[in-house]
Amino acid sequence: MEIKPFQGYRYNTQKIKNLNDVIAPPYDVIDDTLQDDLYARHPNNVVRLILNKISPIDSEADNRYTRTAQTLAEWKNEGIIVREEKPAIYVYHQIFEISGQQYIRKGFMCVCRAVPFGYGMVYPHEMTMNAPKLDRLMLTTACKMNFSQIFGLYPDEKNTIQQKLETIIETGTFPFVEAVDHLGVVHRMWAVDDSETIMAVVKGMATKPIFIADGHHRYETACNYRMQVDDMGLLTSDHPANYVLMVCVAMEDPGLLVLPTHRLFSGLPELSGEEIKIKLGNYFTTEEIGNSPDAAYQVWQRIEKEKRQDAIGLYAAKDGKWLLTTITQSGRNKMSETAAEHHPEWCELGVSLLHCLIIETLLENKNYPKPEYVHLVDEVVAKLKQGNYPLAALVMPATVEHIKLLSVLGDRMPAKSTYFYPKLIAGFVFNPLE
Repeated sequence: MEIKPFQGYRYNTQKIKNLNDVIAPPYDVIDDTLQDDLYARHPNNVVRLILNKISPIDSEADNRYTRTAQTLAEWKNEGIIVREEKPAIYVYHQIFEISGQQYIRKGFMCVCRAVPFGYGMVYPHEMTMNAPKLDRLMLTTACKMNFSQIFGLYPDEKNTIQQKLETIIETGTFPFVEAVDHLGVVHRMWAVDDSETIMAVVKGMATKPIFIADGHHRYETACNYRMQVDDMGLLTSDHPANYVLMVCVAMEDPGLLVLPTHRLFSGLPELSGEEIKIKLGNYFTTEEIGNSPDAAYQVWQRIEKEKRQDAIGLYAAKDGKWLLTTITQSGRNKMSETAAEHHPEWCELGVSLLHCLIIETLLENKNYPKPEYVHLVDEVVAKLKQGNYPLAALVMPATVEHIKLLSVLGDRMPAKSTYFYPKLIAGFVFNPLE
């Protein structure tokens, strides 16, 4: 894939003394409460760029996008953000803990040529929706800047590309900046402008495909923005709109973790454990495990230990029963028939079995509200104790290999099939598009 260094904008550390105060997670995980907290944390927090507040009196001339553009211009004029003197590739580490074990995910930031899916070496794995893409396109059009990165994965079994960057930052020639996010994840970044190293990384990536791990909407927005610039007759071969800001992480990186995304359903008919068993018929074996929300821990322990995509935990709020369900051969045949337009590998995913076969087909819920997504069993238990969820599901995440295989096949997974933890932060470096 074609990548290159870029001359980014960064917070001026002479004016912003603590980067902790100005970073933020991606816009799509910021709820109203977190948005308020980030606004209050610092007047120059990046949330004002990536997710400006909506006002009830917004108009065509004064809205969240025009205000963001005005804020960006003010920050440039006041020296809050300043542009790098030379193009660079930015080494990016994230240090975090899961279940008491520390991990370091290592990657690098660059700009990647924005080519529509199906026409190059960038592959998606999830479906996208029009509303978020329109929102991001309006923001990009108003500000002409990438504020946050696409998360891309590339194959590199021997980790040779990242190691070139690790070797040069170990010399101490390039200082790093550090920030800690609201979840306690430590983020570090080095701006590497050494021409020999950059040339080696660019050359090494030239033959690599990139698989989008997170940021599908923003990547498609970059392609749409490039087309918009082209339609205006402004696109040249070296125009910045040809590229989009991306973090590249090797698929083999030891710090690359995929966490589950469990589902809490509302708006469905309440069923008892026995009623669910009957509806699943001979398509799944079912085992009752406990009769309270707390039994989720036992169910998940079984699923995680066996690491089987076809093992799914279902909670029936009507009688509080947890069921551990496992697909049978009859179920596999039914899934192949139900999802005939998909590849066999898609049909084996736990999230595909849950939504396509169990929820939509066997439980007969064709049109249902979007479920609430959570990642920890603790969250599942807490929310079930609050009530209002007739059904919950514990499901294994898709793996990196699933992403690679299905992306190349062009078969996109159901929404929230993967959750790469931790999220990339916005606020370290911005990519100008003009």
